[in-house]
Amino acid sequence: MSRSSRAARAAAVWALRCAAPWGGALAGLLAVLPTASGYPAAQGTPPPLHPRLVVLGVDGLDPDLLAEVMERYPEHTTNFRWLAERAGGIRALGTSNPPQSPVAWNNFITGRDPGGHGVFDFIHRDPQTRLPKGSTTRSTPASLFGLIPGDEVSNRSGRPFWQILADAGVPADIWRMPCNFPVEPSDGLSFSDMFTPAIDSAYGEATLFTTDQFVRANVHSEKVIDDLIVLDGVIRSYMLGPAGADGQRTRAPLTIYLDDAGQGAVLDTGLRQLPLRVGQWSDFAEFSFELDFLTSISGVARFYLRSVAPRFELYASPVNIDPRAPVAPVSEPVAASAELADAIGTYYTQGMAEDVNALKDLLISPQEFLAQVTLVHEERRRMLDHALDRYLAKREGGLLFFYFSSVDLGSHMLWRFGDPQHPDFPGELAQGDTSAWTGRAGSRWSEIVSDLYLRIDPVLGRLRERLGASGQPYELMLISDHGFAAYQREFALNTWLLEQGYLVLKPGQEREAVERFVSSGERRTIDRAVDWSKTRAYGIGFNALYLNLRGREGDDPRTTDVVEAGIVDPAEAPALLEEIRAKLEAWVDPATGRRPVRRAFPSATTLRGQERLAEAPDLLVGYEQGYGNSDASAIGRIPKNVVQDNLGGTFNGSHLMDPAVVAGTLLTTLPLELDDPELTDATAELLAFYGLPPAEGMVGRPFSSRSRAAR
Repeated sequence: MSRSSRAARAAAVWALRCAAPWGGALAGLLAVLPTASGYPAAQGTPPPLHPRLVVLGVDGLDPDLLAEVMERYPEHTTNFRWLAERAGGIRALGTSNPPQSPVAWNNFITGRDPGGHGVFDFIHRDPQTRLPKGSTTRSTPASLFGLIPGDEVSNRSGRPFWQILADAGVPADIWRMPCNFPVEPSDGLSFSDMFTPAIDSAYGEATLFTTDQFVRANVHSEKVIDDLIVLDGVIRSYMLGPAGADGQRTRAPLTIYLDDAGQGAVLDTGLRQLPLRVGQWSDFAEFSFELDFLTSISGVARFYLRSVAPRFELYASPVNIDPRAPVAPVSEPVAASAELADAIGTYYTQGMAEDVNALKDLLISPQEFLAQVTLVHEERRRMLDHALDRYLAKREGGLLFFYFSSVDLGSHMLWRFGDPQHPDFPGELAQGDTSAWTGRAGSRWSEIVSDLYLRIDPVLGRLRERLGASGQPYELMLISDHGFAAYQREFALNTWLLEQGYLVLKPGQEREAVERFVSSGERRTIDRAVDWSKTRAYGIGFNALYLNLRGREGDDPRTTDVVEAGIVDPAEAPALLEEIRAKLEAWVDPATGRRPVRRAFPSATTLRGQERLAEAPDLLVGYEQGYGNSDASAIGRIPKNVVQDNLGGTFNGSHLMDPAVVAGTLLTTLPLELDDPELTDATAELLAFYGLPPAEGMVGRPFSSRSRAAR
């Protein structure tokens, strides 16, 4: 079957499965999309029917850091300076509370705050089991065809701004929007990004193939395949896929032919062969996973060959949804993902494509991570050119949104290289040369976050070049969802609640004995260890604290010998929250003399939206710069220490803090008249630019007089 036929079949299957929730899927299947080379030149064309507005979303771009980078590297920031001059300077853009990407991007998508759209954290909790669960989607029963375990529907309330534009006849191309999975159609193209799952796991799990059986003891991942046998220069192994009908992980064959000289290998997937040299990254390869005797699904992965001899080591990326035959749509119309792959090559479909988990789990080195970040960034630049081809060829004009993720995920993992105060600062390694990566003579690892920023300047330059050459007027807006800061000390909220007497363990249960959090290590989870008949508060999520509230927190249906229903009287809840808030804000880290919690915000008096307020955490814990809730505590574990140095295995730069210390960035050619613009104001501005008022439930304000006049 040809690639185009596979894409058409996938679109048809999905339309039949999800006709009601997916709306325009079948219509999208029938749409005929031109290739990039088929778009006519836009130079000299008449003005579009709708004015052109381009929004560049750069995740994690901090306004203060950007100002420092522009001052330090003026010759490499000419496009940032061009836009800043037209914007009247770099403006801080108020982020969400809490300042997490799924919360913030949903603020922008809907023009609502979390009380209105219902996404409060990366992690929500089940009020009966108190177990963590995803925040952006909800599972429904398995579909008729059973291709995936269950269909996901959005957990978001409020309509995306691009659908409001579509109602008014304004086209919008939405490229790689975070939290846009399942994909919401637009009058144009719509692609997903962050929170798009891999087919083998929600966030994607890399695999390390090795002949060294001692590697497993030194990494944090369970996806190490070390039972490899080399026979006559050949290794016969497999790629792990999703669970099949029997509940076991499916496998696709992978045969590896080793070079006798130890300089390379050829990977045979059964669908194609990939020759690789040591130190080389592969293109994407297709795999077919059989779920049962009738059904198979396609996935794609890419490889990095670390070594052949004396030991064999091969990295494999998470298995991404195949854009040419997607088991779940990653675009609307569905066929658009295949058309994009034909134009620029197969690409990462997984949200957060930069493989932070592989670096956390020690499957790759910082140098290898940086190389993989580069692959993602360059792929995104090719995608931007393709997006501009289509956008500038459209007579209708309208809006274009395009998203870059590498500043955020690179800053999360590489911050420590430029922070001598960080407990995991690498010392002399920070002075190592990075010029081969940056192309900038004399660049060092200590400047790596700055260089992530510098990589966005040519992106702005490309936008200026392409939009200017079109001969059509346009406006440009750059936004980031939040800023960034050091993450030097881990605060374990559940352990603090335990020591303060708000969380009580069952007899015989103790906090974790090990100091460091590893995903496969010793666990003390609150659903099993906590005595709910005596516990008044607990934490699930990076910034979330819940009361064990009577009538809301329920009895765990998995247990019949004990009642876990909430005990806090709702009438007493406000006083208890105030007590906890005051103690949190006053508590001092004995090692540093600093207060880990800057402010704790009661949701009931902080959030403006009301539609989903009843589901919100009771307190939003805003950490001080340098601090954050530990990974273990965020998923309901009870670590050994209340506070300790952040020594690796997690993010070393962060933004999961008080919103005041990690504001986002706004640069725009539109006149800016608000002194305190926020993400929700940017949404109101997009609508006002096209003469539309904010929709019901939106809390933002247009920030430009030009847009107000258009209304």
